[in-house]
Amino acid sequence: MSNLDEALRDIYHEVLGRNAGETEFHQAVREVLDTLGPVVAKHPQYTDAAVLRRLCEPERQIIFRVPWVDDEGQVQINRGFRVEFNSALGPYKGGLRFHPSVNLGIVKFLGFEQIFKNALTGLPIGGGKGGSDFDPKGRSDGEVMRFCQSFMTELYRHIGEYTDVPAGDIGVGGREIGYLFGQYKRITNRYESGVLTGKGINWGGSQVRTEATGYGVAFFVDEILKTTGDSFDGKQVVVSGSGNVAIFAIEKVHQLGGTVVACSDSSGYVVDSKGIDVDLLKEIKSVRRGRIQDYAEERGSDVRFIAGQSIWDVPCDIALPCATQNELDRDHALALVKNGCRIVAEGANMPTTPDAVKVFVEAGVSFAPGKAANAGGVATSALEMQQNASRDSWSFEHTEQRLNDIMRNIHDRCLETADEYGTPGNYVAGANISAFTHVADAVLALGVI
Repeated sequence: MSNLDEALRDIYHEVLGRNAGETEFHQAVREVLDTLGPVVAKHPQYTDAAVLRRLCEPERQIIFRVPWVDDEGQVQINRGFRVEFNSALGPYKGGLRFHPSVNLGIVKFLGFEQIFKNALTGLPIGGGKGGSDFDPKGRSDGEVMRFCQSFMTELYRHIGEYTDVPAGDIGVGGREIGYLFGQYKRITNRYESGVLTGKGINWGGSQVRTEATGYGVAFFVDEILKTTGDSFDGKQVVVSGSGNVAIFAIEKVHQLGGTVVACSDSSGYVVDSKGIDVDLLKEIKSVRRGRIQDYAEERGSDVRFIAGQSIWDVPCDIALPCATQNELDRDHALALVKNGCRIVAEGANMPTTPDAVKVFVEAGVSFAPGKAANAGGVATSALEMQQNASRDSWSFEHTEQRLNDIMRNIHDRCLETADEYGTPGNYVAGANISAFTHVADAVLALGVI
């Protein structure tokens, strides 16, 4: 706590007191406050007008019951959440997560991160997040549909293309978005395409949206490499996870010349020295909804499956944590540094613990926080909203180029801001300060609301 400015320390204590037990939210707030000392010293109006206090308190928090009937005819009850955190820059924007771990603290941490991530894109979108403790894993399509319909029956009254625009996250893919959008359309009697993003291409979706978060992480790392005149060529890369973000990060890394040698799921990880076969991984994880062990069994004897161990023990030049929050701790970071890793970029939201970040910074590892490195997903969601609003549809190539340009701009803003505030090369400080000042100026302009 000693490195926090006194005013920031008071704000952090308020956050702890008002949000008891929400450890992930506390962590997200602290990570931002740790970098803002030079900002409040240079711009006292941010503390005088309580901008930070306002940013740490959601504008609206919605919790609701989600009853639904399973295939055995039994009534099930889940809990739904939507935290509309800040709308100074535009309508609330952020995904829905369906996973047993979801609670209010998790949703608030994700929503708080989303404010700054969305600000970094330079696009007019505010920050929000939502979800449920429902687990779609192992559920039939009928059960998932009935849950989604019940969830949207409550949520629909709080969202809209000019109010709050949800998207997907962990456990919410194209299937779930389709069921959610269908119920919204049925209840409202409106084909309001812009109310949800991540839609199917043939009913209002955007090219590249499925690939965007993973592609964006790879584009961001490519920019980091370019700062030293380097490239992906010959680089060994490890990617945690095997969901949507991980799959498309792997695909783009391969296209850029790198080799992803390992990926994982909750059961363990596989090592494939020839490079992960993306088509096979897509078939197993996205189509069959299978386990990573199936990949090893079908790929051949040269591929190893290691159960219940840490993927971060695999030597690599670049590490991309793309699974879930706090998956990479201090011991993992020490192992990565020992094995020669030089770049870590977060594909998931806050997958690296504060102690691990400290290890990377002290070791001179280039560390890109999720609010910068994985902003490609929400950026392309905003591009989907733009296409919906204009009744237009862009080509894959055009949309991918827009994504690449956005990620390059985010990278450059992070570095330029870090230099301006005396922390050259520090992507964490650069991302936090650049995003914060952008949102804070809007908050001040709108008055006390």
